[in-house]
Amino acid sequence: MKKLAFLLSLLSSTAFAQTNIHFANPEVTDIVAGDFDEADYEPSNVFDDPHAIAAELTNRINPDSLKSYLEKMSSFETRHTSSDTMSSTRGMGAARTWALNKFDQFSAQNENRLISSYLQFDENICDVTRHKNIVAVLPGIPNIDSVIDPFPHSVVFIEAHFDSRCNTSCDTGCVANGMEDNGSGSALVLELARIMSKYKFKSTILFMLTTGEEQGLNGSNAMAQYCEDNNINVRAVLNNDVIGGITCGETSSPPSCPGLNDIDSTQVRFFSAGIFNSRYKQLTRYVKLQYKEELEEHVKVPMDLTIMNAEDRTGRGGDHIPFRQRGYLAMRFTSANEHGDAGTADTNYHDRQHTSDDILGVDTDNDGDLDSFYVDFNYLARNAAINANAATMLAQDVCSDLGFEVVQKNWHQVTVQIGGDWCAEGPFRIAYRTETNDWDTLVTTDQYSTDVEVTPGNIHFFSVCRLNSEGIESLFTGEQFIDIVGVDEPNFGSGIKLLQNKPNPFDETTSISYIVYDMPQNSQATIVVRGVNGRIVSSIKSKVQPGVNEVLYDHGYGQQGTFFYSLMIDGKELATKKMVFVAN
Repeated sequence: MKKLAFLLSLLSSTAFAQTNIHFANPEVTDIVAGDFDEADYEPSNVFDDPHAIAAELTNRINPDSLKSYLEKMSSFETRHTSSDTMSSTRGMGAARTWALNKFDQFSAQNENRLISSYLQFDENICDVTRHKNIVAVLPGIPNIDSVIDPFPHSVVFIEAHFDSRCNTSCDTGCVANGMEDNGSGSALVLELARIMSKYKFKSTILFMLTTGEEQGLNGSNAMAQYCEDNNINVRAVLNNDVIGGITCGETSSPPSCPGLNDIDSTQVRFFSAGIFNSRYKQLTRYVKLQYKEELEEHVKVPMDLTIMNAEDRTGRGGDHIPFRQRGYLAMRFTSANEHGDAGTADTNYHDRQHTSDDILGVDTDNDGDLDSFYVDFNYLARNAAINANAATMLAQDVCSDLGFEVVQKNWHQVTVQIGGDWCAEGPFRIAYRTETNDWDTLVTTDQYSTDVEVTPGNIHFFSVCRLNSEGIESLFTGEQFIDIVGVDEPNFGSGIKLLQNKPNPFDETTSISYIVYDMPQNSQATIVVRGVNGRIVSSIKSKVQPGVNEVLYDHGYGQQGTFFYSLMIDGKELATKKMVFVAN
């Protein structure tokens, strides 16, 4: 039912598209388009060294500030998309005015370099027809003296949805504090606007609090549509949703947390479209790399950044999706543990998400003050630092106009040949992997042709990037794969090859891949999953394309046992492999 409701909300949002999408502040219109004089926003004290920025992020992000934002958001009782806009103390109108004023306050503390606005759009959502996202932009100032890095003006988004809800989608009267979903993400965006306004970046950074997420991703759809209509160069979108809680509920949407009251304060999940070789997964790998190489040495509590197979939890969605649908790089940051699956129509549902119980915390000793919190402010601060570090490196705007080719040299080596257009200058980094979503190996080279060691008998996925003069990576290219053959094997594959599912063993979800060397007559394939008794438990359609083809198989949380999957084309079973479920 949850999945159906979400799909219906998406259909609703696309059936009645937004109109009259515009920034209320014309200055923001010009900045986002790159039509402004950089000298107008040059800071008097330039702080633009990305390594120095990374070094001080964790000390500047303040858990107490995050707590204060959440306390204020809670005071509005609800931030429902279509709630009261006339009251100065309750509802969306009061809440968005406060948020816009916070952006202006941060700007005043930083030479008025952070420019705020509403992104207004018209759409009927719960019988209210005009809505507003709250945005603030920090203008990017490129290095105009650079010969290697002259790049068109681009925008990096840090976003979260500001609206909240209870059980019923259009219940504007209920108390909906929405502290985890998604006061936590909203507080993160506000705090990063405060601390990052001090710095100078080559790309513009746009901080955005959207509305209408709970009714069908309406606010993010309006912003994504605006970018498409106005040819905005979106470098990447970092979406934060349900990002501050550490306690697992009875339910949560797969891929799920282990179970009731499990605590995880050192892991954050990255969701993005595609499976193994998508450009969106490349963005998550880039963010994880920047954490490992730039931020981790400065943190007190190391974090586990987990790249998930799916674009979002099963049957759920977030504000990164409208951007991805238009081809923009986008990903979602979400807590490891989530208190509920939003299945509030179920009478047995006892979790906090999408109820009036999604509050900041409780007063356990009855002294009038909250002393046990459902949002962990230190955990939220750590996730904020990961976002800020990623945006800092993305906003260096390093040119990534590269091409490359991978050729097997012998049974344990391949040659990576790098070329491209006007910015194909070294040094470069070569990344490759085999079994996981993470890169196994990174090699730095200043050569256009480099030999690297590989393991025969494996499929290796390669991509490359360029390093600028400060040692910051560009975005990595799309991946190319090569099937590394042994010393007595032929050098080139033929036919169709079914690969082992990854990960294996696994719980909940796994990806099943096959490589097409020679196209069959039928462009439709089916992955058939059977139990040990031969009974079919799932059939997944797959459009056959040359190269790597992948499907995501979701068996559900907590399942265990041995299963077999077969590749069927033209009614013929080409190959079968075994996979194992291991329940937590």
